[in-house]
Amino acid sequence: MEFTTGGQLEVRINAADVGKRVSVRRLADFGGSSERFTDTVGVLDSWADGVLRITRRTGETVVIEESSLVAGKVVPAAPARRRGPAATVRELQETAGRGWPARETATLGGWTLRAAGGFTARANSVLPLGDCGLPLDDALEQVTAWYGERGLPALFQLPAGVPAAEELDAELARRGWTEERGAEMRTAALAPLADTDADLSAVRLSREPDEAWLRTYGPTAGSPEDAAAVLTGGPSVWFATVPGDEAAAATGRCVVDGRWAGFGALSVAPSRRREGLGTLIMAALARQALDEGASAAYLQVLTDNGGAGALYDGLGFTPHHRYHYRSAP
Repeated sequence: MEFTTGGQLEVRINAADVGKRVSVRRLADFGGSSERFTDTVGVLDSWADGVLRITRRTGETVVIEESSLVAGKVVPAAPARRRGPAATVRELQETAGRGWPARETATLGGWTLRAAGGFTARANSVLPLGDCGLPLDDALEQVTAWYGERGLPALFQLPAGVPAAEELDAELARRGWTEERGAEMRTAALAPLADTDADLSAVRLSREPDEAWLRTYGPTAGSPEDAAAVLTGGPSVWFATVPGDEAAAATGRCVVDGRWAGFGALSVAPSRRREGLGTLIMAALARQALDEGASAAYLQVLTDNGGAGALYDGLGFTPHHRYHYRSAP
């Protein structure tokens, strides 16, 4: 959040701005010797007797001592809520593919074949965003052979909203391919994810996942080299950790790719759930992504994962499109 004008921090609001949307920075008392700041964006409800009351977009009221203000300004009213940043299904699927890259890829017309030793369906499936350029029988034979050479089953990821994928989905269903693992792509504006008064100093960011991160995240033991290649692949990857005892208390991953920040691998140790650690991880990663120039966020969540869905609802993520997989009979 930027407050500088000519290199100086300024408080450019006063009691006359009650009723306006403002952004303020204040000195936060963390009990240490060094100065730390926290930012708040919302509607200035009142300013009296040296106390400001600001209501954030979540409905939470923040009480701020006037003496703690370091900077402040009036900001434009929040735009009307829409269904996340504008994007086509193709753009999001291609971005997500770069953010969770397979170790091996091959193309068959408009199909991309991906393999990573079986680590996650996303990195071990065909993404059909166009026509394969072959009769379907021949194309399926090539796909089955390519995955068979790698000891993997043939699997398709089929996003709704892509005509080629929808047509293929119907034909595969007719041929008895099994539908499985439905998921949803969600999007959100990035800046609100980073707008928190919480102390983020407990979150450690790194470029590589350490052993504690991997133990909490979990599903890497079967193919650790493939998992490491996928997890660390992508344009600009960050890993977030809230330290615990032997394993991490919470983990998360973010990959920054142009305007997009893709979130994933969010995990909280069972003994530390309902402490807000998931939101804390997301905020720390969002701030890092903002620093790198991103403005929009996406993530993918299984449609039957109600707990994760509720968390992402609360963070402002809205559905963009669904997809599922089909495996050979």
